[in-house]
Amino acid sequence: MASLQVFVCLLGLVVLCHSYCFFQELAPKDPNNPPKGCVDKDGKQHDFGSEWDRDCMACSCTNEGLSCCSKIPDADTVDIPDECELVVHKETCSAKVLLKSDKTKECQPM
Repeated sequence: MASLQVFVCLLGLVVLCHSYCFFQELAPKDPNNPPKGCVDKDGKQHDFGSEWDRDCMACSCTNEGLSCCSKIPDADTVDIPDECELVVHKETCSAKVLLKSDKTKECQPM
């Protein structure tokens, strides 16, 4: 059981390390009126130092700009044994590595 818990923790690290990220540099438009935060894709203002989640993306705002990373890994960047596959649940922003032959069972660590 302990090895399964270690595997789940390692999978979490793999997910974090293999996520799609982007950075949008803060571009002040008026030097006399500096920005007070970042504006997301929907036009919503977020204060400097704030963090939020939206559409399975973890975002943060600094005085340098807007940074967002997907909470769901890209299947092409995760090493998965041939008998297993990455199953993504966008509703819960989570993913599991499951056996292809029985999706009720998680793959065991090598």
